[in-house]
Amino acid sequence: MYARAAVTAAALLGAGVLTLPTASAATQAPSAPSAPKHHSPVVVAHRGASAYAPENTLAAIDKARAMGFRWVENDVQRTKDGELVIVHDDTLKRTTNVEEVFPDRAPWNVKDFTAAEIARLDAGSWFSPKYAGQRVPTLKQYMRRVSHNHQSLVFEFKKPELYPGIEQQGLRVLRKEGWLDRDHVKNKLVVQSFSADSVKKVHALRPDVKTGFLGTPAVAELPQYAKFADQINASHTTISAGYVSALHAVKGPHHKPLEIFTWTVNDAASTVRAAGFGVDGIITNTPDVVRKALRDG
Repeated sequence: MYARAAVTAAALLGAGVLTLPTASAATQAPSAPSAPKHHSPVVVAHRGASAYAPENTLAAIDKARAMGFRWVENDVQRTKDGELVIVHDDTLKRTTNVEEVFPDRAPWNVKDFTAAEIARLDAGSWFSPKYAGQRVPTLKQYMRRVSHNHQSLVFEFKKPELYPGIEQQGLRVLRKEGWLDRDHVKNKLVVQSFSADSVKKVHALRPDVKTGFLGTPAVAELPQYAKFADQINASHTTISAGYVSALHAVKGPHHKPLEIFTWTVNDAASTVRAAGFGVDGIITNTPDVVRKALRDG
């Protein structure tokens, strides 16, 4: 995730009206991953257990599972030939050996490489020799591993403005992998983005799916976001108890109070602070640290 300035209400109101077809599925609000009020927030392993394994790899979600964490978060982008892959940056430079394999292809943008080319890259050695040979997963590979691990997912469309139509494509993959049936939609899936337009598109296409906007809109703007987002997922450095309380007082598109999953919380003090605000979920690179702080706090 990147910390970005919140989209203003004026920008939202000025956005074009969507004409995308909606699904016929019921629009009853999905219940997960809500944390019951007065209980500990849901802990979400950010890009997998990314403090302990290379982010957005199968090893990272396997590590989260081994540590006992059900919820993981990922980032989805698209290759030159149209394959959806799991990677955070819009360049492959930081988390793969792309400079070695393709030295003449700077700036090494994801969208400039085919899926077959990306499959050749080592996505683990940068983190630790222990993870040498880890690959950038395709979305299909990733979803199958999440299903195998009996995990749940906060699914992020990363920089969707670079990839027109990625919302429809991503939802199509989720459907083919069995993730848009009633059980998954109700209990195991949130789709989020920093792009309000992207979240709007997902809500229009599948109004039954729980959605999250990444940012910290002003309290006065929350009713505008609540038309298409079930969650306002804000950086922990930008929120307060008053903000969380005001957010919970607004009902989202499924006529339930808005939720907030805050990020990226990696230490005990920040965990206790965020939990004290009443957040519904905490997204973290160090889920074990957060879990311990919640238990001890």
